Amino acid sequence: MKKYVITGATGKIGKNLATELLAKGQNVKVVGRDAEKLKELVSLGAEALVGNVTDKNFVVKAFAGADAVFCLVTPNLFVADVRKEQNTISENYFEAVKVNKVPNVVLLSSIGAHLRKGAGIVDGLGYTEELFLQLKDTNVLNLRPTYFMENTLGMIGTIKHMGVAGNPVNPDAKLPMVATKDIAAVAAKRLLNLDFTKNTIEFVLGAKDYTYAEVTAIAGKSIGKEDLKYVQFPYDDSVKGMVDAGFCGEDAAKLMVDLARAVNDGKLTNGHTRTAANTTPTTYEEFAKTFGWVYQNS
Repeated sequence: MKKYVITGATGKIGKNLATELLAKGQNVKVVGRDAEKLKELVSLGAEALVGNVTDKNFVVKAFAGADAVFCLVTPNLFVADVRKEQNTISENYFEAVKVNKVPNVVLLSSIGAHLRKGAGIVDGLGYTEELFLQLKDTNVLNLRPTYFMENTLGMIGTIKHMGVAGNPVNPDAKLPMVATKDIAAVAAKRLLNLDFTKNTIEFVLGAKDYTYAEVTAIAGKSIGKEDLKYVQFPYDDSVKGMVDAGFCGEDAAKLMVDLARAVNDGKLTNGHTRTAANTTPTTYEEFAKTFGWVYQNS
């Protein structure tokens, strides 16, 4: 039985991943800031490690004795300097892996990380990848999923208040989209098999590429609004809208908009090639059932 440590265990990816490992009878420690939110995983057999990954001493202790860790960089989106917090978390993970001589790491990165600079909030993951290249005695798998389907749920408030869907992404920009459950499934398979060596990259690209115009049409049908229109909002208006809605702080909003710029400029999607191996099963048409449920219950 292997010993696993899963960071970000209360989020969609971390929770699904931990659940799968537990279902396979593995020894799993789950990391999170909120003990209450970890209770469900504890009931399934996990050991809860409650603390903040911005605390290096906590992370070092959490990773002790692990055969493999899943590293997910989740900064507070309301801090004044989000990139600084991303770097702190990444450096804490790096030191904890190094000190504990953890042999295997699955790092949740993203498409666009290859740019290292110019992809907004994804630049923090590029920094993490760069840092982990120094770990010569650790097998590191950099998982690079694409844009989360769950991100489109952010349009629900706009639909309810303005009658249109929208964000700063060009309506005709093609973008692969993936369901977070598919990312968790890939991570679980890799962690169970531990079939990666040295420092490698694996893309997780969803079932196909979509435009936001296409996504809006599919989402509209799921909520009974087949004539739903998509509007591309100006970058500055998008920053203000995210802050005013309480979604995040101004710095995070600017980083999100910089990510949208990278999508619109074609930079985010120029670092990968779709193959059968990196194509995952869930379509947006299937995800639209979730979109519809969230819309009706929010």
